[in-house]
Amino acid sequence: MRRVSTSFTGGVVALTIAWSAVFAAAPAHPVKLSPAAAAAVLKDIEKDRTDTQKWLQSDPTSYLATIDRRDFEQKKTLTVGRALDNDVRIDDAAMAAHQIRVTLEGDRFHVVAVDPAAPFKIPGKAPNTWQDARDAVLDPSSIQIGRFLLRLSHQRFPAIIVFDPQSPRFKLYKGLQYFPPDLSYRYELPLTPNPKPETTVIMSTRGNQRRADRVGWFDFVVGATPVRLEVVRLLEPGVGENDLGIFFRDATTGKESYELGRYVDVKKLADGNYLLDFNFTYNPACAYSDHYNCPIPPKANVLPVAIRAGEMDAHYH
Repeated sequence: MRRVSTSFTGGVVALTIAWSAVFAAAPAHPVKLSPAAAAAVLKDIEKDRTDTQKWLQSDPTSYLATIDRRDFEQKKTLTVGRALDNDVRIDDAAMAAHQIRVTLEGDRFHVVAVDPAAPFKIPGKAPNTWQDARDAVLDPSSIQIGRFLLRLSHQRFPAIIVFDPQSPRFKLYKGLQYFPPDLSYRYELPLTPNPKPETTVIMSTRGNQRRADRVGWFDFVVGATPVRLEVVRLLEPGVGENDLGIFFRDATTGKESYELGRYVDVKKLADGNYLLDFNFTYNPACAYSDHYNCPIPPKANVLPVAIRAGEMDAHYH
């Protein structure tokens, strides 16, 4: 039997990987839908928009419900309560003078009730339920104290964000604006994988450098123009292996759509391709509140074409 040199085999593998990086998948065109399928998609788009507007208008986790944010910065522990000496002060009669102490433990948060008579609530085992606690180690999540929700946000730049269902910012609600639904911005396409593991930096609105895996690219056609979007996965607690991020700017940015840029999520399909539908494009939380740390689209994702689909700028700032 003829032997193949291992050095030659390695060279072939390396060459194959190199060529795979050069020859990406052919740019995808908008998916063709039957009239019945198109009607169902349009119905989903309208439902998503209705649900989002209702959430923003009144939900306790709405962007408009945020009233405060405190970053840990160089501290390991932050205190929360009504007294002036707390790191996070919530001036409400239902709040104890010194309610809780939150300490960073790696990627998790250790929450302890300071006042024996003032417990806090953590998420229960069943969805949308809460249970009393006095000492708990939690992944990035939320806890409840009285009517207030405290989000324990990590992102490698941990912070506590305070939500109030009576936030005065709810009075600023004026709805959301969207481009008309347009199924020419809906694609089913393969992901061109990055041929080598690669970490990139995604800058954020609070000046932080957030690390991410550069997973690969989507190639598609808008009108007659082929374009490419970089796909990343943020390397942060709570981000799953399949949680892909697409942060982009296009020719509508700063005009018809939000000046920072917009985001769009993708869904993996049974055949291995991905559903990329720009009708579900949305603005970052920072479009509505200064209490968030939002990824800024990288230069690679500044598209020369207009994506007139999804959420527009409703000018909350």
